[in-house]
Amino acid sequence: MTISTHASVEAGAPDTPSRTAGSGASGSGAGSDFARLSRRVAEAGLLDRRPGYYTARLALVIGMLAAGWATFLTLGDTWWQLAVAAFLALMFGQVALVAHDLAHRQVFRRGRPSETWGRLFGNLGIGMSYGWWMNKHTRHHANPNHEELDPDVAPDILVWSTAQARNSRGLARLIGGHQAWLFFPLLTLEGFNLHVSSVRALRSASMKHRTLEGVLLFLHLVAYVSALFLVLSPGKAIAFLAVHQCLFGVYLGCTFAPNHKGMPTFTGDERPDFLRRQVLTSRNVRGGRLTDVMLGGLNYQIEHHLFPSMPTPHLRRAQVVVRAYCAEVGVPYHETGLIQSYREALTHMHRVGEPIRRLRRAA
Repeated sequence: MTISTHASVEAGAPDTPSRTAGSGASGSGAGSDFARLSRRVAEAGLLDRRPGYYTARLALVIGMLAAGWATFLTLGDTWWQLAVAAFLALMFGQVALVAHDLAHRQVFRRGRPSETWGRLFGNLGIGMSYGWWMNKHTRHHANPNHEELDPDVAPDILVWSTAQARNSRGLARLIGGHQAWLFFPLLTLEGFNLHVSSVRALRSASMKHRTLEGVLLFLHLVAYVSALFLVLSPGKAIAFLAVHQCLFGVYLGCTFAPNHKGMPTFTGDERPDFLRRQVLTSRNVRGGRLTDVMLGGLNYQIEHHLFPSMPTPHLRRAQVVVRAYCAEVGVPYHETGLIQSYREALTHMHRVGEPIRRLRRAA
């Protein structure tokens, strides 16, 4: 479902993901569709800070993460620790979601506390580089689902369009024809991939505060590995690590996969205005409060992309405004259930892998 539009690279990457909304984007001027929507949202108070919510959320996540590690130390050398590994995988995912909100300045208005807490949660808390992720995620927000500009749909192990499939080489060519079947198994490696990518990013001269990032990542690694092998026997430690990191990867992948996979993509230098660029490429996931908690508010992906700095608890109310406005101006607004969102993403992945399957049949 590729829109053959073409987008030019914006002059300079924004400093934070929250600045992508309306910062020099086409169609984000005072009289644009997005500007009118933005005024409605601001007048409803949906961009106001929520310090009480985030104080409680940060305290709860820190408390539950600490409780998980306290349970780990209390249980000692037993196979019941695999249940603790599963719980900590969930908590690592929640920490990552908090780091995401910090990066978007949903918690603090100013950059310094956002970066400080972001590195504490990201680098020290779960071993994921805040700086590396910020750079990657900012580019994604500026040009979602753009095959040349969005790193989340760049061809790597997986392909996201038939053009990428036709041009694939190496591992992507090997697995691309069956990537839909392999998607969830591959997510078990995503936790490890985040750690490796974080360390690799330290070699980049463009990363800010590389020494600080590296020290925090090193402290996390030493504390994590030491805890496992001091408390558990080698076999149990390896099993704990595998269960923990694999489930963390699956949880994080399942949180982000429904957002854009299978939605329209862009190529080249032509693209719609800011409102349509964000709405057309995003998918919302219906659900109740449990869905909001488990997906960290990312189930309101359309609203999040339009207003990245909007505090998470406002997204549910903003959805009513945004959905009505999209109907008013004739912009398709896509929303579905969680299972259906995965079905749509996997169906798309299978379809775009057809050129690889065709080549194999011909061979």
